Amino acid sequence: MGEERIRAALAGATDTGQVAVGPRALDAVADVVERSVGARPVAVVADATTWRVAGEEVQRRLEAAGHATEAPYRFPSGTFVAASYDNVERVRDALAGHDAVPVAVGSGSLNDIVKRAAHEAGRPYVVVATAASMDGYTAFGAAITRDGYKQTMTCPAPRAVVADLEVLAGAPPPMTASGYGDLLGKVTAGADWMVADALGVEPIDPRVWQLAQGPLRAAVGRPAELAGGDREALERLVEGLVLSGLAMQAHASSRPASGAEHQFSHLWEMEGLGHDRRPPLSHGFKVGVGTVAVAALYERLLERDLTALDVDALARDWPSPEQAEAAVRAAHTTPGLDEAAVAETLAKHADPATLARRLARLADRWPALRDRLRSQLLPAAELRELLGAAGAPTRPSELGLAAPAFRATYQRARMIRRRYTVLDLAAETGTLDELVDELFATGGFWAA
Repeated sequence: MGEERIRAALAGATDTGQVAVGPRALDAVADVVERSVGARPVAVVADATTWRVAGEEVQRRLEAAGHATEAPYRFPSGTFVAASYDNVERVRDALAGHDAVPVAVGSGSLNDIVKRAAHEAGRPYVVVATAASMDGYTAFGAAITRDGYKQTMTCPAPRAVVADLEVLAGAPPPMTASGYGDLLGKVTAGADWMVADALGVEPIDPRVWQLAQGPLRAAVGRPAELAGGDREALERLVEGLVLSGLAMQAHASSRPASGAEHQFSHLWEMEGLGHDRRPPLSHGFKVGVGTVAVAALYERLLERDLTALDVDALARDWPSPEQAEAAVRAAHTTPGLDEAAVAETLAKHADPATLARRLARLADRWPALRDRLRSQLLPAAELRELLGAAGAPTRPSELGLAAPAFRATYQRARMIRRRYTVLDLAAETGTLDELVDELFATGGFWAA
């Protein structure tokens, strides 16, 4: 069933033509490369670990098949390969010495580095996955940190993805748990898209929605088995991650797979949370805790009657662009992040008339929207249990976040992306502060 879904998704993909997932998928790597890029020479890009677990085998199989290859580019042993723009430049400069198509052998950071470097070098790329750690393998764009600000930089998805389940099963368990956390975030991301659609901000594309949401419940439904090494649970996770990436590719945006929970994660990443750990705190771990946080906010919001808002008062008291900018600068003082947050906030900042129309629309649609959101979401306590069963962190303290910093994230994360999410809905309805207060009050979700 998973292969059928992936084949159907590939029929509408703009960049990716092939996805080979299964046991011993590496056996087909030379054929996949040839079908994807023809006789063009290729160059394997890996770090010390991914070279050992799969890169050397990929190189051997390409050479054995008679495919033209350039010397591999390998990051030095002992180097943590961050998804930073300086690493993009390193790979791009290495590619400048020949016209080979890069074959990335790695997971999140390395895939994003090669994706962007290939784009800047004006050529396609292929990726061989080494861990089921995130959904970016088949996604449009690359999450790269440049000048202190993590951003999704434009670049096409890979021509092909090879994901050998034997290789993925051998990855450190925290990497698989990270992929689980990233995929679980689609629960709240979907709810945020529902909100944006209902309010006329960003319509849902039904085909793209189905790619991301269709396999989701099955893919996240067996976390304990996944942590225990069950291959079927792993295959379902990989399918969900691949389809999520294809949804982003089809939409040319991360909207199908990224909402407020990713804004939590991106803020923490841009401010260096967990960067001093070895290995660094993973993206999926942060997304997982962000997902619980956003689901808890939704639970409180869904108890409100948003049909009875004082629209005139909310529009009258809505901050001006100048006031919004001042609030952003007060909340964000990190160089680079501050200016980017101002730009992102002002890009989505509604004028009072637009806000009034949006709130009137909300009042009209709230009963039906609330029912749909309740069907989409899972209870925050259940999400926490799922993450724990998968081996992922479930509380901010496990990420190294103190309660005041975590609490402030509910306000600060809204400012770093122009994407409309539940954080914006709560702010525009004048409920965000009181909802957060309830979450942290005695007896509240985050009180324990």
